[in-house]
Order: sequence, then structure tokens, then C-alpha cells
Amino acid sequence: MGNKEIIDINEFARLDLRIGRIANAERIEGSKKLIRLEVDIGNEQRQVVAGIAEQYRPENLIGELIPVLVNLKPAKLMGVESKGMILAVDVNGKPILLHPDTEVPAGSRIR
Repeated sequence: MGNKEIIDINEFARLDLRIGRIANAERIEGSKKLIRLEVDIGNEQRQVVAGIAEQYRPENLIGELIPVLVNLKPAKLMGVESKGMILAVDVNGKPILLHPDTEVPAGSRIR
């Protein structure tokens, strides 16, 4: 782990982090790692592509609450547009999803 630049609270405040509920999930054809997620972020459904397919089965993700960076510039992965990024812990190169420890509404802001 390298040292990261110190930021102030105003820089952190630029991030729109919310809890999303996974409404649908499916593997992306031709990829070993990518899953296409449809995530309810409260006011809309958002398509997000995540490199978690080696650790998680799509059908087991439906209904899960996860943190999502909502205001990330869209990107295309394997030709599929991703409009956000889920947050996960990296343990020995493997993603581990984060979850609130109690039920919260989709779209709840993380601060």
C-alpha cells in the first residue's frame, strides 16, 4: 500500500457516494471477471460494470446493498457502459463487497 496524497474535506465532498440496491446482475459475455449490475440508487436505476465475477455469482447479488460512487465519469468495459463504480475491499487481489450493517434505503448518501 502506497501513501496517498492528503486531501481536504472539500475534495472528499465532491464524491457522490450512495448506497445502491442491486436489482439485476449478469455476467458479461466474453469476460471472466466482469458482471453488469443494474443498481437502484434511489432516484434512478444505474448500470455499473464491476470486476467481481470470479468471487460472486450474479444471482446471489440481487437485493444486496452496496456503496456506489455515482458521479464517476462513465466508461466502457468490454463494450458495456458503466455509469458508476461499486466500492470493494481488495484482499490479495480479490474483491470483497462492503455492506451496511443494517437495512437502509437505496440512494442513502454516504458521508
